[in-house]
Parts: sequence; structure tokens; C-alpha cells
Amino acid sequence: MDRLTSMAVFVKAVDLGSFAAAAAALGLSGPMVGKHIRFLEERLGVGLINRTTRRQSLTDFGRAYYERCRLILAEAEAADALAVDHLSEPCGKLRVTMPVHFGRHCVLPVLTELAKRHPKLDLDLSLGDPITDLAEGGYDLAIRTGELKDRSDLIARRLARQRMVVCASPNYLDMHGRPDRIEDIGRHKAIIYARSARFRPWLFPCGDAPPLEVRPNSRLRLDDLDAIADAAAADMGLAWLPYWLIRDRVQAGTLEVLLPEQPEFLYDCHALWLQTPHLPLKVRLAVDALATALPGFMT
Repeated sequence: MDRLTSMAVFVKAVDLGSFAAAAAALGLSGPMVGKHIRFLEERLGVGLINRTTRRQSLTDFGRAYYERCRLILAEAEAADALAVDHLSEPCGKLRVTMPVHFGRHCVLPVLTELAKRHPKLDLDLSLGDPITDLAEGGYDLAIRTGELKDRSDLIARRLARQRMVVCASPNYLDMHGRPDRIEDIGRHKAIIYARSARFRPWLFPCGDAPPLEVRPNSRLRLDDLDAIADAAAADMGLAWLPYWLIRDRVQAGTLEVLLPEQPEFLYDCHALWLQTPHLPLKVRLAVDALATALPGFMT
């Protein structure tokens, strides 16, 4: 007899509480259900179910074996689903939540290109900086930047690393001088990203030690990265921003990258999804597309 089929019959008999119920659910005869269970017991050399005329109950070994069989059957179904996915076309709605600026500039172009290649795939994209719960929001995928909290119910895959750089306008540097070292930042005005009256320090790698935290003096705080880049280009001070955001301004000459000898801090970008035995094709293709394309946006 086929061992995997016998495992499936055994699990169904346990789940439904009787051989008769399992037989009816599987379209088998009662004796055939018993034959599958005996096949497993004889192969294993140990009893799985204590049976009387009135009731059945799992042996101690049978209880442990049942849990293992459930896992094995779930993995087998997931493997079969992968084969189906390989031959099928992604379809339906893909719901993704992402940070505003990273989403607009980096994630959106990748996902729209994916949708062009797969006409049956619909996109439902939410751009917002507040972190949204995937299960409560009904999202298939979340894109997050920075440090992640440890969550046992989520799977995370790193997609790219953002280069964080200090920048300023040429006019500002002409008026106030150019910082050559991290220590020089304290002598300059800075434009700070802040949300809810709290702002993150600027981080600089220090080899194997934790990164150096710098909290520069500031007269201007904003909760919008594009606005910070605009303020820096308008001669308002130093800014600490991801390079992908200011690349065009650097190429146009309105901003300059400073501290070229200082290693850049790398902010991770991750894709997160709820833990599941089988990742839907539409989600898997989206994650693969982002992992392939996003590193190119970071250079």
C-alpha cells in the first residue's frame, strides 16, 4: 500500500473520531480504512490506535505519529501546489502595504511592471508610513525598511539595503564650510526627519561595534523625506537621507554627498508575509521581482 495515502487515512480517522466517518469522507469502505491503519502499524511495529467496540483512542506513540503525519501531508500538498503554480498564471488581487517614499520611488515601478507582464494580476497598493498589521489589514505582503521586530507569525526576506548619506547644497557649503569628519556635524545646522516629536539619530558604522549615533542640532524638523531633500537643496542645512532619494538632485548639482571616506550606514528593506505552508504564486512572484530589481535602485 502507498504509505502517504495510509497516513492521510490515519489522520482523517483521528480528526473525525471513527473509521466509519473517515470512510464516508474519503469514499472508502470501513474495512479498507482499517487495512490502511494496520498497514502503518505493521510497518512501524507499534500500535497507533486503541480500538474497542465503543470507542477509539490514540496510543502515546500514535499521538506523536499523528502530529508528524499532519506536517508531512501539509508539506506534500505544498509541494504539489508549487507544481501547479509553475504551470499557471498569477491572478487575482495582490494587496501590498509599503512606506510612502520608498514605495512610490522604488516598489511601485517594480510591481506595475509585474502587473504588465501578468494581465490577470490586479494590484491593491497602500502607501503609508504607519505600520499596518498584515492579518488585520488583509494584506498579502508588507514592505518594511529599517529594523524588524521579532514575530513568529511572519516570514521576512531582505530585498535590498539603502545607502544612507549626509548631503547639503553647494550654496550652504560655500557659506558654512564642508564637514570632513563625523565630529564636524555638530557645528552645522541639520534638517531632521521626525515623527510624533521623536526623531531617529543619524547612524554611522563603526566596524564590529554598534553604529555611532549622532543627534545633530536642528531648527527644522519634517516628517516627509522629499521635503527634507527639498529643504537641503534650498540651503537649509545638512540632511541624512537614502541615496536613491537624492540621486537626481546630486546629478543635477543641487545637492552634494559629504563624508566620502566614511562608510555608509545600510538600512535594510524587507518583504514580510504571514507564515503559511504554501506561498501563493502572486506573492512569490512579487517578492522575487522586488529582490531582483530593488538592489539596482540603491546604487
